[in-house]
Amino acid sequence: MLNLILFGPPGSGKGTQSAYLIEQYGLKHISTGDLLREEKAKESPLGLEAQRYMEQGLLVPDEVVIGMIDAKLEEFAQKVNGFIFDGFPRTVAQAEALDQLLNQKNAQIAKVLSLQVSEEELMRRLLNRGLTSGRVDDNEETIRKRIQEYYAKTMPVAEYYAQFNKLANINGEGNIEEITDLLCAEVNELTSR
Repeated sequence: MLNLILFGPPGSGKGTQSAYLIEQYGLKHISTGDLLREEKAKESPLGLEAQRYMEQGLLVPDEVVIGMIDAKLEEFAQKVNGFIFDGFPRTVAQAEALDQLLNQKNAQIAKVLSLQVSEEELMRRLLNRGLTSGRVDDNEETIRKRIQEYYAKTMPVAEYYAQFNKLANINGEGNIEEITDLLCAEVNELTSR
């Protein structure tokens, strides 16, 4: 089973690139952002709790996210070639919990594909996205807070996976096709082994 993490700061293109990888390799997309937005739209207790954190630019608590991931793994384990995690894990504790969860299912993360994008480009992308999507990250203050939160809490996840030789840094600036080609080259190397 091919399990990948698509990694990068908010606005780095994880959602866009996930779509290509899913289609190309028969993977199931697990985006905690999408899962949380679904719960928010349903106005479930989980969704309302998540909304409070997201509006402040903060991360949703680990136990909520891990439970959602476990349920998705169980639901689709026999139906797909693997999973692509988009926006998760965001902390070393989540990475350790994900590894433990996958180990219990006799699986592991094959590679972390980390999109590298400048802060200036992230700000431009997120402001544009906020104007068109109605997402909570539509103002500079919230965006800066999310980016700071990413660097403070999430960058150590890259270091965590690097120690296991599972990290590939990918230039996330340029046109979509070029970035997709770089990502596919990394995945093709895994599938040809």
